[in-house]
Amino acid sequence: MNEEWIYGKNAVLEALRAEQPIHKVWLAEGSVKGQARDVQKLAKDQGIVVQTVPRGKLNDLSGTTDHQGVLASLPAVSYAALDDLFEAAKKKKENPFFVLLDEISDPHNLGAVIRTADASGAHGVIIPKRRSAGLTDVVFKSSAGAAAHVPVARVTNMARTMEELKKEGLWLAGAAGGGSEDYRTLDASVPVGLVVGNEGKGMSRNVKEKCDFLLSIPMTGQVSSLNVSAAATLLMYEVYRRRRPLGSV
Repeated sequence: MNEEWIYGKNAVLEALRAEQPIHKVWLAEGSVKGQARDVQKLAKDQGIVVQTVPRGKLNDLSGTTDHQGVLASLPAVSYAALDDLFEAAKKKKENPFFVLLDEISDPHNLGAVIRTADASGAHGVIIPKRRSAGLTDVVFKSSAGAAAHVPVARVTNMARTMEELKKEGLWLAGAAGGGSEDYRTLDASVPVGLVVGNEGKGMSRNVKEKCDFLLSIPMTGQVSSLNVSAAATLLMYEVYRRRRPLGSV
């Protein structure tokens, strides 16, 4: 594929605001109002071609009817480098805060994690090239456009990447059912990487062994575990809470 598709009002609007290299924007006839009108104006301000077409045309291009009358095409996505994530932290004058996802296969989960990473102040997300969801239109839609703002690095070997991050001073905390430490004990003042595993099997053995700490999330109900994106959200906001205590700027 030479192009990627983004659909949905929020996702396209956020991609435009982030000045992603969009080729063209399609709007469904009769839908140019509210956010769709904002999409139209911002696209035209950036010199991007905007075309109004029958809604069925958007169905065909996107392969879904869930596009809300807004669709955009852009070059096949280019992933960030690890250095870009460190640079994002440096620009904010903050200790690095990364989220590492070990073989998350559901694009909706990946999108949800990216959305929370943006909201909680993470400087980037790291995913493996194999056996993992990538940056697709579904991910952009699920992230509500946050994927246009959060650097996502895709690496060949997650365990080896973790070794590199350790050399750069990061402490790696993995979410594991049998973790020995309560997640509320996490020291987030240091450079930190949160590691979350696959929806079904959790972290692979090699990845788990590279973690400095294994964190558990207390469960008092009948369900034994949380959804991957829910667990990741809890951990990310623990970092947020630690770094931005109530009453701080």
